[in-house]
Amino acid sequence: MTNSLTIVQSALLAWFEQHRRDLPWRHTRDPYAILVSEIMLQQTQVDRVLPYWQAWMERWPTVHALAETPVAEVIRAWKGLGYNRRAVNLQRAAQAVVDRGGEFPDTVDGLMDLPGIGPYTAGAVACFAFEQDVAFIDTNMRRVLHRIFIGVDVPRPTVADRAVLEIAADAIPRGQGWTWNQAIMEFGAIHCTAKKPLCMICPVQEQCSAFPEIQAALAANGKVTRTKGIPFEETNRYFRGRILDELRAHEGEGVMLADVGSAVKVGFASEDYPWLLELVTALERDGLLVIGDGAAAQVPVGAVAEEPAVYEAMPVEEIRVRLP
Repeated sequence: MTNSLTIVQSALLAWFEQHRRDLPWRHTRDPYAILVSEIMLQQTQVDRVLPYWQAWMERWPTVHALAETPVAEVIRAWKGLGYNRRAVNLQRAAQAVVDRGGEFPDTVDGLMDLPGIGPYTAGAVACFAFEQDVAFIDTNMRRVLHRIFIGVDVPRPTVADRAVLEIAADAIPRGQGWTWNQAIMEFGAIHCTAKKPLCMICPVQEQCSAFPEIQAALAANGKVTRTKGIPFEETNRYFRGRILDELRAHEGEGVMLADVGSAVKVGFASEDYPWLLELVTALERDGLLVIGDGAAAQVPVGAVAEEPAVYEAMPVEEIRVRLP
């Protein structure tokens, strides 16, 4: 395997040198700037993140600037990126860094002590900010490593992430962790893609354990009849986003719960209050909004749904919600 691994390393590093995209966070070793990019890139495409990252760094160029900003402003700036809890987690991590003297931890374990930072993000910051030979995997990296060193990954991977992570650690060329991890991440994003990998012009075709079966497997997987899921516009995640968008449009004391319901759901009626209360309570728990004072806001959502008498006694139409 050593000879094969050496060939793969050389081929992918050469590919990266020729095809790498010119992304702004690749021109810095500032752990704060890299953390912002990594949080934004979670479940969001690069092209969409680029203008947000640039605007964010202009507005809050340092970890101290972000830490001192009102949470409501941070949530407003996140509008359009989705998964809004990421914004709150990012600021909490920034505040933790400031509380510790303003210096980022430079180890994976130290970075994971920051709120909202998991193994992938900690590994990425340790590697891309501090140039450590650290192994971590995102969706693209997992796909590349699985296909090259294990085999076909559709309809599902054949080994657990732990096994892929061990391969990732063994595959890093010593002293080249930054370039190698960027290379396999990039290779998965634009060459060895999920549905249309460019196998016929692949620089590691001969070393790839998934070639040539991967193309037939992808074709067969595409023919499988999939059960239709719930339309996104009917999911709680969609309505959570709508609620936050409504609050972003208002300053100060916020919005009455009744007005929020009418704004986010067509045909909102009194029987929808338990559902809406459940959503806003979850958003408050995530740090994304504040439910106004009053006994009504303190009643557990479960009690609202299960005890009609309690619900009827609650002045729910008087509850006000706002950004933190």
